[in-house]
Amino acid sequence: MKRLFDTIKKAYKPSVKTIWWLLSLMIPVSFAVFVLNALGVIGWLSQFADPMVRMVGLRGEAAVALITGFLLNIYSAIAVMESIGFSGRENTILAIMVLIAHNLIIESAVQKKTGSNGIWMVVLRLTMAFVAAFLLNFILPNETETHALNAINLPSVPFLSTLIIWLKATLWLILKVALIVTGLNILQQLMDEYGFTKWLSTLVSPILQMFGLPVQAAFMWIIANVIGLSWGSAIMIQYVEEKRISRQEADILNHHIAITHSLLEDTLLFVAIGVPVIWITAPRLLLSFIVVWLYRAVLMWRAGRL
Repeated sequence: MKRLFDTIKKAYKPSVKTIWWLLSLMIPVSFAVFVLNALGVIGWLSQFADPMVRMVGLRGEAAVALITGFLLNIYSAIAVMESIGFSGRENTILAIMVLIAHNLIIESAVQKKTGSNGIWMVVLRLTMAFVAAFLLNFILPNETETHALNAINLPSVPFLSTLIIWLKATLWLILKVALIVTGLNILQQLMDEYGFTKWLSTLVSPILQMFGLPVQAAFMWIIANVIGLSWGSAIMIQYVEEKRISRQEADILNHHIAITHSLLEDTLLFVAIGVPVIWITAPRLLLSFIVVWLYRAVLMWRAGRL
């Protein structure tokens, strides 16, 4: 029991450090988006993006869902999609774009802290989102029926009321971050102490090697794919700071999970609204495979070994 409690205690300091860092990013970003939406800036950005979304087979209204997803999260994008009402084809294209490029500010900050260039991660994810959308727009069969825009006649809500809603959501966010980050750190410490991490690395190493990823990143890869970048940041940051994985190895992993992270939870959210799982999973895995091996080739070329 003493060994167990000592192991759990080790998770305290890194948990507090990561919780503080995450919340210092999440809360200001969330409030900024709240204010921008209240001022109508989100709507203006959506109008500006209208020509781009039409190039990938989407109606102009899709820009609202995309901008919301890019700045916030999957849940926000789905809420907009459900409010407007898109065709099954449009939902599939929207889903893969949001799955690749959501919560860009927070998640790119996480990736910067774990060895990558934050701006490049944003560029990579947005580029791959549109590449995936072009691919699906080319492959998916056209739908002959038209889908009219559902009228959104929401009552005017006073600013103070929406602010109270935001404050309640923020309090829930603080609690959720604290619980998830602490739980993950405890899990990681226990797995290290009792030898499960090495066993897990051996188990998934063939998959990592196929995707061109370092075997040392096994636990980070699993965490990122099961619960995502934001929640998995505690483990990823700790691995890099403890030099259990080099910054270059973490950077290679980031090029993969930038496109495919949260394969479980986020994917199931879109499956729940009727999006076929194969169309929003296979293209992401294919693109991440191509991106990582191209990036490894670039690294070898820079080192003079290619």
